[in-house]
Amino acid sequence: MRRVLTVHATAGYDQAIAAAADLLTRLRLDFAFVGNVARAAWLGTTVERGSLDILAVMAPEQKNQVAMMASNRGFVVDREEIEQSEELDLVPIRFPTGEGEVRIHVLVASNALYARMVKAAVPSERGKIVTAEDLALLFSLGEDQDAGKLIHLPGFDRRSYNERLTSIGLSGLTVNE
Repeated sequence: MRRVLTVHATAGYDQAIAAAADLLTRLRLDFAFVGNVARAAWLGTTVERGSLDILAVMAPEQKNQVAMMASNRGFVVDREEIEQSEELDLVPIRFPTGEGEVRIHVLVASNALYARMVKAAVPSERGKIVTAEDLALLFSLGEDQDAGKLIHLPGFDRRSYNERLTSIGLSGLTVNE
């Protein structure tokens, strides 16, 4: 049986994570948290700053549905931001909390790599989280120092990680198995 990951977050971020998961679940979108939420789940840190990044499998035309339903569910939706992000395949929204607004980026899983990440994601109490291998891949691309920490987690599948890197033309980033 697969373990369910735990995400630690400040009260405001916990509210924003729950609200975002509820929004995407109600829209019946398959999604997975990446970035700070996934970092917290895999490395045991606390989500207390920065944006929430979520990969969601949807058609580009569904972006308007996300924005419309978000605005009806207490999120702050800035139409100008939505229009400016049109070519970026993301829906920028904010969630107001007692601690201030939390920025949320709903990223359209517009390619096979991202869609596979969502499909392979593992459960948490707030929704799915990308695998440690996929998070390490994303962190490696962004030159994030925590990529090295993920690679050393017990159970980290180095072979799978290396295969993913090689499949997207990044064999120079592979690690010793």
